[in-house]
Amino acid sequence: MGRTDTETPARLPDQSGYIERDGVRVWWGAYGTGDRAIVLMPTWSIVHSRHWKAQVHYLARHFRVVTLDGRGNGLSDRPATEAAYADAETVADAVGALDAAGVQCALAVGLSCGGRYALALAAAHPDRISGVVAIAPSLPSLTPPHPWRDEYDFDTPLEDHEGWAKDNRHYWLREYRGFLEFFFSQMYNEPHSTKQIEDCVAWGLDTSPETLLLTECVLTYDDRAGAEALCRAVRAPVLVIHGDQDRITPFERGARVAQLTGGRLVTLHGAGHGSQARDPVRVNHLIRSFADDVYGPRVDPVRWVRGRSRPRRALYVSSPIGLGHAWRDVAIADELRRRVPDLEIQWLAQPPVTAVLERRGESIHPASASLASESEHFEREAGEHELNAFQALRRMDEILCANFMVFHDVVTEEMFDLWIGDEAWDVDHFLHENPELKTAAYAWLTDFVGFLPLPEGGDHEVALTTDYNAEMIEHIERFPRVRDRSIFVGEPGDILPGTFGPDLPEIRAWTEQHYDFCGYIAATEFASPLDHASSRAQLGWDPEETICIVAVGGTAAGAPLLHRAVETLPALRERIPGLRMIAVAGPRIDPATLPSLPGLEVRGYVHALYQELAACDVAVVQGGLSTGMELITAGRPFVSVPLARHFEQKLHVHHRLHRHGACVSLAYAEATPTALADAVTAALATPIEYRAVPSGSASRAAALIADLL
Repeated sequence: MGRTDTETPARLPDQSGYIERDGVRVWWGAYGTGDRAIVLMPTWSIVHSRHWKAQVHYLARHFRVVTLDGRGNGLSDRPATEAAYADAETVADAVGALDAAGVQCALAVGLSCGGRYALALAAAHPDRISGVVAIAPSLPSLTPPHPWRDEYDFDTPLEDHEGWAKDNRHYWLREYRGFLEFFFSQMYNEPHSTKQIEDCVAWGLDTSPETLLLTECVLTYDDRAGAEALCRAVRAPVLVIHGDQDRITPFERGARVAQLTGGRLVTLHGAGHGSQARDPVRVNHLIRSFADDVYGPRVDPVRWVRGRSRPRRALYVSSPIGLGHAWRDVAIADELRRRVPDLEIQWLAQPPVTAVLERRGESIHPASASLASESEHFEREAGEHELNAFQALRRMDEILCANFMVFHDVVTEEMFDLWIGDEAWDVDHFLHENPELKTAAYAWLTDFVGFLPLPEGGDHEVALTTDYNAEMIEHIERFPRVRDRSIFVGEPGDILPGTFGPDLPEIRAWTEQHYDFCGYIAATEFASPLDHASSRAQLGWDPEETICIVAVGGTAAGAPLLHRAVETLPALRERIPGLRMIAVAGPRIDPATLPSLPGLEVRGYVHALYQELAACDVAVVQGGLSTGMELITAGRPFVSVPLARHFEQKLHVHHRLHRHGACVSLAYAEATPTALADAVTAALATPIEYRAVPSGSASRAAALIADLL
């Protein structure tokens, strides 16, 4: 067995390998550089080292980080004897991993059983461990268990397995997944923890109930005196982090560990057992602060500027999922600078957005290089012109956390008057989870509101989208001060009718209550008028030539449609003799992967694509909002082929494009070369009756934001 986790990691290890002891192989990985090191300890074999996924990227930017998959899960072996799972074996594995990584001394961080392992490591190897962070440490004999965990005998066959009766040998063997789902619902008992529970169930399925039963038979420190002696033997400084609503390990146990070790106790009020995943920002900051106390903080020059002597500065975070965001954001930035001439704008951005910013000479913050790639994640999630956008966003939680930590480092170390986030889901979510971190005015922009289920997702997707929408609504209602301005890039009529889910508000009414509307921001906001004839003349195109542009956005997810459209070219040229097709691969698709055909021109990244869209006779696009609205603004016919299972393109974008009069769309599954050629021909022959797109939208957005400065 191995890890079945298929999410895109925020960071891959710089080194990895196996140590082998007594015939048991244990996987380890190391991240980052430097002599200030942290070892993230394994926990119970029910999960592997991916349970630290919200910590690795952040900590590895400041420390050398070593992780290891504990025996019994992940990439490590699953030995078949009880003795192989003794605490002393895990301690020895950790020492072996440190040796393999070339780390002499480290801060040991552990969750639950891992907290116990970290204490044992510090007690047995004081020269190797500089400090211990124990999160909800599990030393069962130290204090009485929760009464519900002591109600049922683990080894006795039971007739009823409700609640904690599932924590039973016979139930494990019969209904292992049922036990995992129950156990992790108790571990993550905070509302809206569906993703953390889902992750852990998947990781739990990477091992077997038979393996876990071997770990249950190993009783280490099974008397109070032994547990207390272990704690007193630790000479390194200790930090204990414990949620007071922990349903797995009583809070009193963590408090007792802190008392016996002379350590510091940090109580997370309202938190459960898995705070490293459920409250990662707070836990990350606590670990880093404690490590800085242990090692001594890095000594960097300190520069402070008096308030009245500071230039006005804004940090602009632009979503990398598509180039349309980049163009509307630079349009807003231009208008902001007109209104606030001394405003300095720094961009926290990543490809493909940086392709636009670099060509314009914008100031991209150096920390942008530390951002984990969102585009790469979505490309890995995509199938053949298929992307479950909602699930892809859910499965990007590790990357979102990593990138929020980059953002927060920037705004902590530098002074900004304003933060602007255009669909910066990382910033928005974690600011609402940690509202005390807001230190500047904050403006949020989006062109859709509400995660919505598609029929093929069934009841499960209905439940998940409803839960995510409920969390978002609760965030906004509970902490209205976090967003100083919420701007919808569109008009009220562009909002899809319907509710956020069962028993939740109506989307349009709720959005009108909580958002200002600026209208759609089109290319005409930052370029000269883009009428068809003048655009063709500027590009030097023959006015008598029929030109079809195929554009599939800024990521590689549109590659299958690009190839399908090229396959259509011979059929199109039979219908429209002399037609020329321009296939725009964009910044992340290799143009060399497309064939050479008569009448085909292949481009890579086209900086001012909006001008070519205005000049074309017809276009084939993958269903994104920005490209469709640019074509509507320019009065050009097009065929939209939305990504399958993409709720935004299939629902939100479809509604808006249809409202503006764009009616030619085709499902990819039906887009054979013949059908696509027919659709393009029909689009060319259909009279254009688009709704007018109001101008001045970038100026309206900038006016709303400038009020915050």
